[in-house]
Amino acid sequence: MTMLTIQQVARQTGLSEPTLRYYEEIGLIGPIPRDASSGHRRYRESDLDALQALACLRAMGVGIQDMRSYQGNRARGNIAAGEQRELLLRHADRVRDEIETLRVHLDYLQAKAELWDARDRGDVADEAEAQLRVHAVLPSLEAAMRA
Repeated sequence: MTMLTIQQVARQTGLSEPTLRYYEEIGLIGPIPRDASSGHRRYRESDLDALQALACLRAMGVGIQDMRSYQGNRARGNIAAGEQRELLLRHADRVRDEIETLRVHLDYLQAKAELWDARDRGDVADEAEAQLRVHAVLPSLEAAMRA
């Protein structure tokens, strides 16, 4: 069985060493076995699999409590498939909403950049068209800011 150091796991998962220790401390993973002579953590392949899943969830903005639920459902296997699906779909909805908000922000920034580009070129007709695009985006931008 391959045993990995905390440094190796940090490199492979993208999680920092303090985060790995924290995840063990709060029970998201582990307990992680220790080397008998040094006392250093030695991660198993199964720990690495769990940590890679947690790293992905973390990157998607999933909080600790939902990570805990995810890990618990994962351990329960197929019996928890429905709960796992609902947890993931809830976060997919959140990410979808964030993407839509970012699209509105992007539309606004591009319209404003076009406006300033037209001004920089001294093109009054393009400036007027760009101003219309900015005004067309404003209701969506205001709604996104309220959400």
